[in-house]
Amino acid sequence: MTISAIKAQEILASGGYPTIEVIATLEDGTKGRASVPYGASAGSHEATVLMDGDASRWHGKGMLQAIANIENKIAPAVIGMDAYDQRSLDEKMIALDGTPNKANLGGNAILAVSIAVANAAANSKKIELFQHIIETYQTGVDLNKLPQPMVVAIEGGKHADETTDLQEFCFSAVRQNSSVTENVRMIMETYHQLGKVLKENKLSTNVGNEGAFAPSGIPSNEAPFNYMLEAIKRAGYVASSDIAFSIDAAASEFFTDGKYNLKVEKRQLNADELIAYYETWLAKYPIATVEDMLHEDDWENWTKLRVITDKYKVPLIGDDLTVTNMERLQKAIDQKAISAILIKLNQIGTLTETVDCCMLANRNGLMTTTSHRGGGETNDATMVDVAVAVGSAFIKVGPTRGERLAEYNRLMEIERLVKGGS
Repeated sequence: MTISAIKAQEILASGGYPTIEVIATLEDGTKGRASVPYGASAGSHEATVLMDGDASRWHGKGMLQAIANIENKIAPAVIGMDAYDQRSLDEKMIALDGTPNKANLGGNAILAVSIAVANAAANSKKIELFQHIIETYQTGVDLNKLPQPMVVAIEGGKHADETTDLQEFCFSAVRQNSSVTENVRMIMETYHQLGKVLKENKLSTNVGNEGAFAPSGIPSNEAPFNYMLEAIKRAGYVASSDIAFSIDAAASEFFTDGKYNLKVEKRQLNADELIAYYETWLAKYPIATVEDMLHEDDWENWTKLRVITDKYKVPLIGDDLTVTNMERLQKAIDQKAISAILIKLNQIGTLTETVDCCMLANRNGLMTTTSHRGGGETNDATMVDVAVAVGSAFIKVGPTRGERLAEYNRLMEIERLVKGGS
């Protein structure tokens, strides 16, 4: 089934700035639509988000150059290709770009085409996208075990103002015998209780980039745990057996001049001191996962931290460290730097590279968690189908705002489809 047309346009992302939407049409008239996100907090090793840089339009964040690349460079190269051969399509675009970080055409431009064609192919086959991905890449996943919700509850760092140095404190579903739908309900009930707890502590319940609470004036980076514990109790659940915590420090954002700067607590720590600081939390709180707890190139100390997290049987997730990149993931595996990896399609820029990265993780016993982006998200729920198709343990998404809830709604829809046998 060959590709007959590729069209691109600007649409608005959640941050109020543009992103790219692509519509791919196949020879049978079937269409596939895709839009791509971008991050407010992004690792320096990610694929390029190509923006116009024209200050007179969208403060330089327009996407017209990337759209021109799609229509004038990518489309002529891929029209006529077999839409069912996703790997060849993606390899063609990677070669056409010719850079390691997709700087020529833009990772955002390439990814939008990659996903749009995948959606068109699935529609043409009259199957769900996750089924198409499973068939295309022979992932061999068990659809009886779907990703569970990891819901951002309190956000700080670059995602909010005057709050914690760490970027995300999440509620993660850990009850094994509950459905995805039940676990989403439990966590959302707990999230609403958290709002009441914050109000009682005279903290704001305004939300940040990801739809989670972003209270200014939090007294310490540890305080969110206690608010969240109280919320779990009030919701009628049990911490550690029903709901646990996941942390994304995004430590690269508070690392300067060789030190980790915790502004909330007016402290500067070296890596060993920060690891010791984290260990007090691992010993004290029901923590399910930890992510990006050190700088993205602090390889030696990641290996030290891995020893500590293994001691507490807590998966150590690489995100900015690994950026859904097989070379960086392989290095992390070789150095025993992580025991899990965060997956974001736009970090690498094609569906094929994303799935290959997940398969490398799976072969080496590493857990995957598929994630939204904090800066500019859209209602495109492809990340959920990818998470299901590669067997991710969690999807990480915020708890409110339409572009976040689209992901949970898709996950629950997939659960109904799988249970119904269709």
